[in-house]
Amino acid sequence: MASLQASTLLLSSSSSSSKQIHAALSVPKLPSIRFSVPKVPTKGFSVELNTRDADGFINTVPFEKNLIGSPLVQQSSSVSMATFQLYAILESIADRVEMHNNVGQQRENWNTLLLNSINMITLTAATMAGFTATGGAGASVLGLKLASTLLFSAATGMLVLMNKIQPSQLVEEQRNATRLFKQLQRQIETLLAIGSPSKEDVKDAMEKVLALDKAYPLPLLGVMLEKFPENLEPSVWWPKNQPQEKDQEKHFNGKVESNGWTEELEMEMREVVEVIKKKDSEDYERLGNKALKMNKVLAASGPILTGIAAVGSAFMDSSNGPWAAIVAAVAGALASAVNTLEHGGQVGMVFEMYRNNAGFFKHVQESIESTLSESDLEKRENGELFEMKVALQLGRSLSQLRDVAKKSSYSRIEGNPIDEFASKLF
Repeated sequence: MASLQASTLLLSSSSSSSKQIHAALSVPKLPSIRFSVPKVPTKGFSVELNTRDADGFINTVPFEKNLIGSPLVQQSSSVSMATFQLYAILESIADRVEMHNNVGQQRENWNTLLLNSINMITLTAATMAGFTATGGAGASVLGLKLASTLLFSAATGMLVLMNKIQPSQLVEEQRNATRLFKQLQRQIETLLAIGSPSKEDVKDAMEKVLALDKAYPLPLLGVMLEKFPENLEPSVWWPKNQPQEKDQEKHFNGKVESNGWTEELEMEMREVVEVIKKKDSEDYERLGNKALKMNKVLAASGPILTGIAAVGSAFMDSSNGPWAAIVAAVAGALASAVNTLEHGGQVGMVFEMYRNNAGFFKHVQESIESTLSESDLEKRENGELFEMKVALQLGRSLSQLRDVAKKSSYSRIEGNPIDEFASKLF
């Protein structure tokens, strides 16, 4: 009986242990998740090479067959090379805009810092000379004499350098370069937006970029624009137009338009050119030459006055009396006033502004003349669009532009000069 109970307990313990083991080895079944992989089309792109290895498994190796016919390459080939080239030119133009803007800010700082520094040096030396003129002797007078002489000499050298480079004029050059590069950037963006560009468009954009680089150089040494020319020469920032052969005359059938051009519109554009030549261009060249002469006088007067002050301060002693000190003090004060008028008033910037304005009118004039020289009317820019562009460039409406052309025609017939400018913008 005892043995039967023992065997019963043994079986129950073994069954419970087996249940425990079964529970420990039981793993819940995970839900199956299916991933759908899109099938890549291989037609015209690649083929699969099936090989069987030593274990009997089949290995699939993709083998490229024809990359030229792929959709990616077909999409890239649909965009013309001229478009890629124009985008590359746009990147270069954006970089130039940033460079000219940064250089312009740097040179504006030059103008401010040099003007303030030279004036402080000059006025300090003049104060020393004036104090010496009040009297004194011995070591104190010698110290003031040496100090004022050195300060006047330093001011003379700095003025010569500043007047040579004309920082205010350099700033105006960079401002104009930034504006013109941004204008060219917008023109190319418009071209890319409204149609498919051609190789001629790429060539024209490249020539315009290089012409702007030549008109407004960044370096100072070697390629800096002449700051004191003999006479004002208008700025030229556009490539020269190639002369066209006059092979045949244009024929208009009354007022019938051909690509927006009529005989009346041609006569209107020719009269606008005459007004620009006789009024706007001449007026800005006259004002620019006056600013140039004034700048030349001021640029020469400043160093001369500080030089006189340096010589006067060098002869300050008791034997010469107070006159040497008085000359040094007065010359120094005048030099400071001249320097402030020239660089504080930015006379060089005014000259550069007139030079660029004269260049603007020359550009409008040449663009009209080159358009009218094209004998094939279909190859020209649309006449109505061209007339609107010219009117906007001159700050006038279409009716005002036509009125100016009529006044010019009447004044030439009557022999009287026209009393109105072509531009109302500036």
